[in-house]
Formats: sequence, C-alpha cells, structure tokens
Amino acid sequence: MLSPQSLSEDDRRRVAAWAAECAERVLPLFDSEAPNDDRPRDAIARARGFAAGQLTAADEIRKRFIAGRAAKSATSPAGAAAARAAAQAAGVAHMGAHALGAAAYAARAVKLSKSDPDAVNEELEWQIASMTPGVAAALRSLPAVGAQSAGPLGPGLLSSGDLGEHIGLLQARLQGLPR
Repeated sequence: MLSPQSLSEDDRRRVAAWAAECAERVLPLFDSEAPNDDRPRDAIARARGFAAGQLTAADEIRKRFIAGRAAKSATSPAGAAAARAAAQAAGVAHMGAHALGAAAYAARAVKLSKSDPDAVNEELEWQIASMTPGVAAALRSLPAVGAQSAGPLGPGLLSSGDLGEHIGLLQARLQGLPR
C-alpha cells in the first residue's frame, strides 16, 4: 500500500510544477553564490519535465539527491535553502509530500535573505495564490505535518523548526483554518 504522502502519479505531476515554481523563485540566491553549479537548476528542470510527462518517476527517484548536495556549494544559509528547495521539487516524482518541502525551503530562503519580517508571509501568500485548484486539492489530501511516523512529513527535518512551521501554515490555509 502506498503512503498517503505519495499521492497518485497524476497528482505528483500536478504538484511538481508548483514545487518547481516555488524553488525557482529563490534560485537566484543560490546562483549568485555558485554560478557554475547547475544542479539546482537541473533539478527544477527535471521537476518540470516530470510534471509535463517527459520523465518517469523511476528515473527521477535515482536522481533526487543530486541538487541537495549542491547546498554545500552555497556560501550562505539562504543559498543552501534555495538548493534544498530545488532538491525537494525534484523529489516530488518520488513522493508528493516533497512539494511542501520545496515550498518550506523556499520560504526559509526568503526568511534568511531578507530583513523584512513580512517577507515569509508574503512568500507563503504567493505560494497559496499560485496553486491551481488541482494542486490545492492534491496538497489538501496530504496528512498534517508531523502526524505520521514516517515519510517527508513525519517526524524529522520537514516537521521541525521553521520548515514545520511553514508547512503547517500552508496546510492550515489549504484547509481554510487560521494559524
């Protein structure tokens, strides 16, 4: 039985495009620090290719960690977060819940790169506004962050600290709840 965090292949293709958009918004933070490292840009292109049906989940599962390793090329925490956002977008081919990871890392990159305290909220608002109804429905079907014992949204990196907070805020907004 598939994990509820997996999503159907059609839903993963839908949310992969949105995750790629989230990651691409912060990609300049990484590119300015490591202009010769194209791993995050390639991960975003692969997420888009998967979304368009040009790549298979099996191919992408084997490549999903490449962009995450690029975080070591960044010279700032914001640049590293941008690389991790791209890696999470590429991971959507494997498990749909990684789309929320891409959004959370993008929000972290914004938080770390701007002194404006409203910047994260503005980024999260953009993320919500840029969802198609299909993307919102797919993401709404995911379990709450931290509610399961395994998977990207289970206990661990995406459910803790600011990443967990960002995902929790997105999920609350998707459910129409204040948070």
